[in-house]
Amino acid sequence: MEKYFDELVLRYPVLQENIAVLRQLAEKIVTLFKGGNTLFLAGNGGSAADAEHICGEMLKGFKSRRELTVADREKFAAIAGADGTELSGALQYGLPAISLLSHPALISAFGNDVDPQLAFAQQLWALGKPGDLVIGISTGGNAANIRKMFIAARARNIFTVLLTGSKNGCCREFADMVVAVPETETYKIQELHLPVYHALCLAVESQFFKMMG
Repeated sequence: MEKYFDELVLRYPVLQENIAVLRQLAEKIVTLFKGGNTLFLAGNGGSAADAEHICGEMLKGFKSRRELTVADREKFAAIAGADGTELSGALQYGLPAISLLSHPALISAFGNDVDPQLAFAQQLWALGKPGDLVIGISTGGNAANIRKMFIAARARNIFTVLLTGSKNGCCREFADMVVAVPETETYKIQELHLPVYHALCLAVESQFFKMMG
C-alpha cells in the first residue's frame, strides 16, 4: 500500500499532512472488506460525483484485472454452458461499495414525504449494519444531510469518515475520522479530493487483487 501514498506525495506535496490518516483509513477499509462489511458513500453536487466515482473504482477493476477463478467460472459453465463461460470470462470481482446517491426513487419519495435532508440517513439506517463504514464528502464540512447521516451511523455503530477541506465544519462533531485537505475554496478542495481517493482506492485494491503494470 505504501507506494501509492508515496507517489501521491511526490505528485502533490501539499498532501503530506494527510498521509498518516490516509494510511489508517486504507487499513480500516481493508479490514472492513475482509470482514464482509460494506463501504457506503455520500456527498452533494461535485462531491456526489466523487462518491459515485469511488464506488466505480471499488466495484470493478481499477488497476487490476480481477478475473474470476477457475472454480467460479466452472459454476457459470455448469449453469449455462457456453453462455455461462462467456459471461464468467467478462465479469470481475468487486469490493462492496454503495453510493447513497444511486436510489433516486427513494431519495425523491423520502424528500417529498418526510425530509430531503434525511434521505442519506434513512438509506444508511435501512441498509447499513454494525461494522460498516461510511464516507461523507463535504468540501465545507457543513452539509446538513451528511451530518444527520453521521448521527444515524453512530446509532447503527457504523464508522464515519469525513472527506473535507480545512474549513472545520460542523460535520466533524460526528466523524470518527477526518481527511481534511489543505484548501478552503470548494473547487480547490475538489481538485485535491480526486488524487486522495484515487490513492486510497489503489492502496485498498492492492490488498485483494494482483495489480497490472
